[in-house]
Amino acid sequence: MKYIIGIDVSTTATKALLIDQMGNVRATESVEYPFETPKPLWSEQDPGLWWQATISSLNALLSHSGVSNVDIAAVGLTGQMHGLVLLDANGSVLRPSILWNDQRTSAECDDIRSALGKSRLIQITGNDALTGFTAPKILWVKKHEPEIFAKVRHVLLPKDYVRYRLTGDYAMDVADGAGTILMDLRNRCWSPEVLNALGIPSDWLPRLHEGPHITGELSEEAAKLTGLRVGTPIIAGGGDQAAQAVGVGAVDEGIVALTLGTSGVVFAATNKPVFDPEGRIHAFCHSVPGKWHMMGVMLSAAGSLRWYRDTFSPNTKYDDLLAPSESIPAGSDGLFFLPYLTGERTPYPDPYAKGAFIGLSIRHTFPHLTRAVLEGVAFGLKDCFELMKSSGLSQVHQVRVSGGGARSALWRQILADVLATQLVTVNTMEGAAYGAGLLAAVGVGLWSTVEEACSKAIQVTSSTNVNPRDKEIYAKRYPIFRQLYPSLKESFPDMDIT
Repeated sequence: MKYIIGIDVSTTATKALLIDQMGNVRATESVEYPFETPKPLWSEQDPGLWWQATISSLNALLSHSGVSNVDIAAVGLTGQMHGLVLLDANGSVLRPSILWNDQRTSAECDDIRSALGKSRLIQITGNDALTGFTAPKILWVKKHEPEIFAKVRHVLLPKDYVRYRLTGDYAMDVADGAGTILMDLRNRCWSPEVLNALGIPSDWLPRLHEGPHITGELSEEAAKLTGLRVGTPIIAGGGDQAAQAVGVGAVDEGIVALTLGTSGVVFAATNKPVFDPEGRIHAFCHSVPGKWHMMGVMLSAAGSLRWYRDTFSPNTKYDDLLAPSESIPAGSDGLFFLPYLTGERTPYPDPYAKGAFIGLSIRHTFPHLTRAVLEGVAFGLKDCFELMKSSGLSQVHQVRVSGGGARSALWRQILADVLATQLVTVNTMEGAAYGAGLLAAVGVGLWSTVEEACSKAIQVTSSTNVNPRDKEIYAKRYPIFRQLYPSLKESFPDMDIT
């Protein structure tokens, strides 16, 4: 029996997932770590945490599963997108990684638009310059930390730093690379025009690969540390959202993946580059060779519920937190929640956007607030769907929902009613790590294509149908939700004044 390992280098933990050659999950191990917010709007992490967590999770995976390292056919990588990792000529980390949810780079985004023109930037990269992306982070370091910038020789993303430690190779997949906004989206390569305009040397950037391609082999040093065998193939994989889509089988047009994790993501595969002329929807390469995808991202989805629980009812189990709100009617008796706790990306690329409860009255109880949080996130995800439809998403055959928030039957029902579409779950909730494993299996020939791997390994396990009555209630409330952000937008930046 051959086995595959998928490694997911996320914001809060690194997970190692063991999959057999039939696609069955045999074991998982995870090691958690913190991230830092040293200043308002900042979010940073020590790349060494990812590497130590990778070592620990792989050792535990092999030890607890009893699988011999000679039976591991390949390792696939995925992880948090957009994080900036800067290395010097010796491969040493120069500063903490600036993460995807860091919001410090508004001025640098303006600089990028000025250098290229917003329209031309979107034509090349498929995206506007947003604070979460990698390119403005590079320019921020150039402007604010010139002594560090002078030492830079390599630019990587989080999972690709782990790849470097595993193999000694500087490499990246095209799906994650597209999220740097330094790529020519149509041609799936680095863009000389963008790099020249921004003053970023092309030799700082790693080789680009399609998701299932082998990028290198496990080094002797990494083998000693991880317990894997020397020479194990390491596969390109993908950024967490593209790998997540593979993990739920969203690899063909018409199947949409909805991820209800810390952030909320709506992901639709396309057979050609499709993008919004204003850059309000992300357009990236897919981890599937020859395919692209549209993606809407809200920054605080299940993260909103976690904040709410931790702030108002710490140590309460989520099931216990949500149960009382099941008796609250759809619409929460007039209460709204804006889920912009860490700024927003889609449809409002606004680092200053704030969260809010709106419509509070004396009749509202704690369960009302809880349900309002679930509904506010659902409305935010509907914003993503509506933008994608207006940008060219022609048909949706099925919405496949995953992520920690998708474990809640109540939240799935609210989403189905707000989106007015049936939701389904699939036989694995492992998401990105599982997708990385399937890409690795294709890379070493266990399946011939990513599409074949998904069709053989992934099955629908449950469905949530639309409640016609609640669907109508939410249809009436959604336009009100849409008015709230524009009404408050001008006040948000002033709220940070001390």
